[in-house]
Amino acid sequence: MKKPPDAGSCYYNYKGFHSIVLMAEADATYKFLYVDVEAEGGVSDGGTWSNCSLHDVVEENRAGVPQTEPLPNDDQPVPYHVVGDDAFALRTWMMKPFSSRSHVLRERIYSYRLSRSRRVVENAFEILCQKFRCFLTTMHQHPDTINLITMCTCVLHNLILIRYPHAISKVDRKDPDTHDLNPVGWRTDQHLQGLLPLTGHHTQKDAKDQRDYLSH
Repeated sequence: MKKPPDAGSCYYNYKGFHSIVLMAEADATYKFLYVDVEAEGGVSDGGTWSNCSLHDVVEENRAGVPQTEPLPNDDQPVPYHVVGDDAFALRTWMMKPFSSRSHVLRERIYSYRLSRSRRVVENAFEILCQKFRCFLTTMHQHPDTINLITMCTCVLHNLILIRYPHAISKVDRKDPDTHDLNPVGWRTDQHLQGLLPLTGHHTQKDAKDQRDYLSH
């Protein structure tokens, strides 16, 4: 967005422009299940997540998440968890990839599989941008107005997919024979590049153990 008057560095991000943060959870139909807009700039995805209401109810075990159960053909219970990227702190209910510098094949395969599930959300963002192209250019409104526009477009996005379920286009498709995903051209869009990893988060041992078990 255009720098607000007298905003200083408040909305300035590490990519070199001004913006607000949109965080969302999507399902397999690319509908947004949860949306949170951080109107105060300079806040990362991890910071937005820490300050949102969904984080609190998950952290306090009030989100209605199903009980732990074994994976197929296994006998060790595994908790249901949210899938995130390097911007988030590792928790038993928040799994993220191993370090990109890892050369362990098992860890690299795990990180790839985890990223495949995150593509559902990336696809949802891309569909939103393609339908509401104001997001592909600089927005000149006041930050509060941009916040409102963003929330409204998410509601309209869901409404379109509910009423016109075949309106989904330009998204990844899975090969029915090999189960590989066939990516499409939107992945080169500079608007959808990931955030830099955050520092200063100390992961819990049980979360690391769970990720290691899942990778096996």
